[in-house]
Amino acid sequence: MDNEVLEFDIGLGGGGEGGGVSDDGGDIEHQIDEDELADSPPLSSGGGGASGATAGGEIYLPEGDILDLEPAEGMEFESEEAAKAFYNSYARRVGFSTRVSSSRRSRRDGAIIQRQFVCAKEGFRNLNEKRTKDREIKRPRTITRVGCKASLSVKMQDSGKWVVSGFVKEHNHELVPPDQVHCLRSHRQISGAAKTLIDTLQAAGLGPRRIMSALIKEYGGISKVGFTEVDCRNYMRNNRQRSLEGDIQVVLDYLRQMHAENPNFFYAVQGDEDQCMNNVFWADPKARMNYTYFGDTVTFDTTYRSNRYRLPFAPFTGVNHHGQPVLFGCAFLINESEASFVWLFKTWLMAMSGRPPVSITTDYDSVIQSAITQVFPEARHRFCKWHIFKKCQEKLSHIFLKHPNFEAEFHKCVNLTESIEEFESCWSTLLDRYDLRDHEWLHAIYSARRQWVPVYLRDTFFAEMSITQRSDSMNSYFDGYVNASTNLNQFFKLYEKALESRNEKEVRADYETMNTLPVLKTPSPMEKQTSELYTRKIFMRFQEELVGTLTFTATKAEDDGEVITYNVAKYQEVHKAYYVKFNVLEMKASCSCQMFEFSGLLCRHVLAVFRVTNVLTLPSHYILKRWTRNAKSNVILEEHSSDVYTYYLESHTVRYNTLRHEVFKLVDEGTKSPEVYDVAMNALQEAAKRVAQAVKSEQRIPISNGKVRSYLLSDDNLANHTSGCREESFGQHMSEDDMDKNITELMNELECASRKCEIYRSNLLSVLKAVEDHKLELSIKVQNIKLSMKDGL
Repeated sequence: MDNEVLEFDIGLGGGGEGGGVSDDGGDIEHQIDEDELADSPPLSSGGGGASGATAGGEIYLPEGDILDLEPAEGMEFESEEAAKAFYNSYARRVGFSTRVSSSRRSRRDGAIIQRQFVCAKEGFRNLNEKRTKDREIKRPRTITRVGCKASLSVKMQDSGKWVVSGFVKEHNHELVPPDQVHCLRSHRQISGAAKTLIDTLQAAGLGPRRIMSALIKEYGGISKVGFTEVDCRNYMRNNRQRSLEGDIQVVLDYLRQMHAENPNFFYAVQGDEDQCMNNVFWADPKARMNYTYFGDTVTFDTTYRSNRYRLPFAPFTGVNHHGQPVLFGCAFLINESEASFVWLFKTWLMAMSGRPPVSITTDYDSVIQSAITQVFPEARHRFCKWHIFKKCQEKLSHIFLKHPNFEAEFHKCVNLTESIEEFESCWSTLLDRYDLRDHEWLHAIYSARRQWVPVYLRDTFFAEMSITQRSDSMNSYFDGYVNASTNLNQFFKLYEKALESRNEKEVRADYETMNTLPVLKTPSPMEKQTSELYTRKIFMRFQEELVGTLTFTATKAEDDGEVITYNVAKYQEVHKAYYVKFNVLEMKASCSCQMFEFSGLLCRHVLAVFRVTNVLTLPSHYILKRWTRNAKSNVILEEHSSDVYTYYLESHTVRYNTLRHEVFKLVDEGTKSPEVYDVAMNALQEAAKRVAQAVKSEQRIPISNGKVRSYLLSDDNLANHTSGCREESFGQHMSEDDMDKNITELMNELECASRKCEIYRSNLLSVLKAVEDHKLELSIKVQNIKLSMKDGL
């Protein structure tokens, strides 16, 4: 075949060109290192005007016996690209990937006069320290080069033809079978027909995985598709980026208009506003106000990156006093680098008046984690457990199929363990049982367990009603409005509809709270008290815990003088006990389940201790304003003291528990010996006589050691008693103890006046509460009128 010219002028991309001085001082040689390229190469072929390639880069292989030819020295080609195409076609048939290794240029005119095409496994990884010492490699690539010598060298003749000047056939590694050739780098090509189908399915809202399934079915197998799911994903991403370049102007125009209409509408663009491709953040006045009420915990939702919305859209959300998702701002993220997330979080924090949240929930992502550490160093960062479980379905699919019970055991280990020790033991057992000690994904999420496993997070407030539930705010605010097929031109109309819908749901919940009475299930004063304080949904959740106490018993386990420890367990389930520590004097309790710390509502275990210790109403420090019907009120209403009866119950409870605590201490000491017992019994008998005398004279106000006895006065007798006190003080004759009597009378009047002021204060708070309720009712009516007018139009 000497001097035979092969008509194989087909263009293939990927050959970058440049210059460098060769060692021999003749022509200029350039070494090309494709390890510097991206993971996936550009999939459209470059052609360079080659006759055999279409404008879109689609490849047409020649027909006939030429496909079976093996490279040999002396073979001629019309162009360098034709030679490259021939060698790549040969490589596909044999089972290896090719790349351009080096080129030589003429010193006269700089034209390329020699090329070498090699097996992709030629040479070894460049470990030059100068290239890596100043930058951290976050995702090191797999080492694929093994020093393979297979190659094809071509050089240009004076006639303009290209001739094979060298060919090495042998490889030092195994070749790839035909059904895996499509995975090789140089053979992954998306044809024009495949691009058209991908574009159509992407517009219909399908993700890369489902599109690949359709392509495999259409072409009759993955090997006939000619590319991988990663290539499909990258092509779709590039499509989305190109479409955003023009549409991002729509976003900026909308934000400028909203800011012009209301200066409190906040928006910011990373970098220069005049540039097309930038990250954008905005927060309307309502979102900023919502944050002042409910900004203790925040969710940053980036599910668009899992192809849910197909838009680079990321909202900040929280939970309102009805347990509904509430918006704190939104962003479009064209660039998802760490610097972009840092910019976004700082901008959002500035829009929220610089007050960081207590806790923040995001997807499981190391880049986001690093940005949060920089901007919110004090906030507790949690990875969305639902997102990790979803990833597990992908990463552990083969385990789920092989072991049907594994998934249930995995969820039980994560969700139902009650302590860190129990979780660690359960996790270890799970790995051993299914031989998963070396599983990379499980090792990674275990290393991050303190940021997603519930037992490690219970000490921080996340506004969730149950430790095992998925966050309601995650992935749900824009459900039903923004979806896979939404583009930027449609986005803001659907965005505003979503805001209206969420606002209407909040108005309805306000209306139900203010205008419907809940069904009380117990005679407990605490249930009645909380039904008037909490919103309807939160009260129903608290009611579940209160009713649940009926199946629990609380047994004293330890008493150190100030704090009593109780074991709380279901009947005949002592082995599953919870531990509640109760400080009687401060009326504070903490439970080993830590539900109050996590959700802001007391658990049934603490409530069971309150029941046996006669705590009849909920202490004020256990009523979070953010869960009450007045959560968005600017008037601070101390609900626990606005009702005289409630105040009495709380006072009675404190007195009862304090006395009982002291008497129990006396009993414990008094039984140690007969002598001590006699002393204790005499003391109790004497105390009983004095208490009986005090009860008889309860309606008087005796002075003992200069202190006035406290007691409760009703509205009816308060004025009469005050007047009587004054008349009595002025009607008495002066004696030798005039000074003491005057002091007594003044203290008497002061006590009466204090009682009266307390009742006036309670009445005033009740009036303020009534004003707030009326204001809320009017607001609801206005909203309903607006909605009805919209429906009418």
